Amino acid sequence: QVQLVESGGGSVQAGGSLRLSCTSSGSTYNNYCMGWFRQAPGKEREGVAFIEGAGVKAYADSVKGRFTISKDNTKNTLYLQMNSLKPEDTAMYYCAVRVSRLCGYSMVEVSRDYDMDYWGKGTLVTISS
Repeated sequence: QVQLVESGGGSVQAGGSLRLSCTSSGSTYNNYCMGWFRQAPGKEREGVAFIEGAGVKAYADSVKGRFTISKDNTKNTLYLQMNSLKPEDTAMYYCAVRVSRLCGYSMVEVSRDYDMDYWGKGTLVTISS
């Protein structure tokens, strides 16, 4: 059974930092396209950052320079380091996997919603002003 489990969400003040983790079990996705998405209340889900199997990364314009996606293949874990957080970053954050080494068009238009093959259940991030 494939599982993606996110952790690390919480409530912080604007300007603070959080690091989200996504651990996979049941299979390893180190060589596949992995991404972070978020969905704010009343809004559509959007892509935040992607990392391809070879490690190439892409970010939504809204988080460039503030968020960093990374992975630790030895731990089967995907990370999202979030710095300089803003109230508009408040959302449920999801990790997802596409069974492909490349992320394709997701690397060009990051902030759209995309079909992925596996999803976690999400972790809530709340940023207060």
